[in-house]
Amino acid sequence: MTDNKGEKNTSGRGQRDLRVRVKTAKGRKLSSTLWLERQLNDPYVQRAKKEGFRGRAAYKIMELDDKYGFLKPGARVVDLGCAPGGWCQIAVPRVNALGDRANKPIGTILGIDLQLVEPIAGCQLHQLDFLEDGADEKVKEWLGGKADVVMSDMAAAASGHKGTDHLRIIALIEAALTFAFDVLDEGGTFVAKVLAGGAENEMQVQLKRAFTKVANVKPPASRADSSEKFVVAMGFRGSKFAPQPDPRDLPI
Repeated sequence: MTDNKGEKNTSGRGQRDLRVRVKTAKGRKLSSTLWLERQLNDPYVQRAKKEGFRGRAAYKIMELDDKYGFLKPGARVVDLGCAPGGWCQIAVPRVNALGDRANKPIGTILGIDLQLVEPIAGCQLHQLDFLEDGADEKVKEWLGGKADVVMSDMAAAASGHKGTDHLRIIALIEAALTFAFDVLDEGGTFVAKVLAGGAENEMQVQLKRAFTKVANVKPPASRADSSEKFVVAMGFRGSKFAPQPDPRDLPI
C-alpha cells in the first residue's frame, strides 16, 4: 500500500486484519466465545474441513504415525473413544482397510465409543463401554484375534480445575492401558493422549516394563497452549509383563 506521495506505507494502517473475531453474544459465556474464536482461526480446523476429516485431531495421529510408523498395512487397530472418527479416517488408508493397495495385506479398524458414530468406510464401529465386563473379549471376537495397535484420544469431562482434570484423564488412560494389556498382541503398540502434570509417573513405569520402547511427544498439531502430550509405547512384551493385581484388591 502506498500513500499519495508514492511512499510505501509500513504502519499497517488501512490493512485488513485477517483474524476472525467473535463478538460476545447474549447468553454465551466468555470462555465459549474465546473457544469459538480460536476454532475459527485454527489452521488445522480449516485444513480438516477442506480435506474432509472430522476434526483437527486427525492430524495428531497422522503426525505421530509419520514419525513412528505403527499404522502398517494389515494391522489390526482398536480406536478407543473414537468419536467423531478422525483417527479412524487416518488409519483407513494406512492399514489398507479398503484393500486399495495391491499386493499389500488388508488391515482391520475397530472403533468403539459410548455414542453412535457416523459410518466410516473401512471401519467397524461399535457402541460399547470398554470398561464394562467382557468388553475385551468382544473386541477380540470382532477383530478375529488380538490387536496390533490400541490407540486413544480420549479425555475425561473437564471440571475447570487443572489438577482434577489431570487426575481424571490419567485414570482414564490407565484404564485404557489395562484394556490394551488384554487385547494387544506381542509386539503391539499403545498410543494415548495424556495431560502433563506429574501423576502419570506410575503409568510410565508400567509402560517401560511392558514395552520395549516408550516415547512421550507433543505433535505439531497439538496446540502450543495445551498441556496435552501423547505416549507412544511400542513392542509389547506380552501379558506376563503387564502389572498384576494386588491380591489385597481381589474379592474374597
